[in-house]
Amino acid sequence: MSKPHWRSARASDLMAISAIAARIHPDLPESPDVFAEKMRLYPDGCRVLIADDEIAGYGLAHPWKQHRIPPLNRFLERLPDDADCLYVHDVAVLPDFRGGVARAYVATTEELARASRIATLALVSVYATRPLWERLGFQPVTADAELRAKLASYGEGATYMLRDLAAT
Repeated sequence: MSKPHWRSARASDLMAISAIAARIHPDLPESPDVFAEKMRLYPDGCRVLIADDEIAGYGLAHPWKQHRIPPLNRFLERLPDDADCLYVHDVAVLPDFRGGVARAYVATTEELARASRIATLALVSVYATRPLWERLGFQPVTADAELRAKLASYGEGATYMLRDLAAT
């Protein structure tokens, strides 16, 4: 058994990504076309976890604006020219392959952000994953009414979080 590792996502990975998304996020469905658009707009941020020659997870990230959460299952259409964060849209890993792999994906995303002169990572924590993200350096943001309204579509307990790369 080889150690699980991340590699760049390819168009041919889309069905596996969609199958994992459907399994991990049954209450937050997203169309394969939405995933495909993210891969097209920002391929550097889209990776798959390979374990035993199979795809066991994926991570999707793209440049975005802080405090503006992209709606679920909607096209972005384009990335902002004035992006001030890399938004970690999703990191989904099959249960048997969890344990340290999110940290490796976040490290790669951090390198991308620094190379683009972006000093912040952003994400929405769902399914009580906030302690995991806090261990990876993300801090919860107190949501105003507008942010709370956007978070509602992400389910109960969704938390918007930021990680300041200048502080690390």
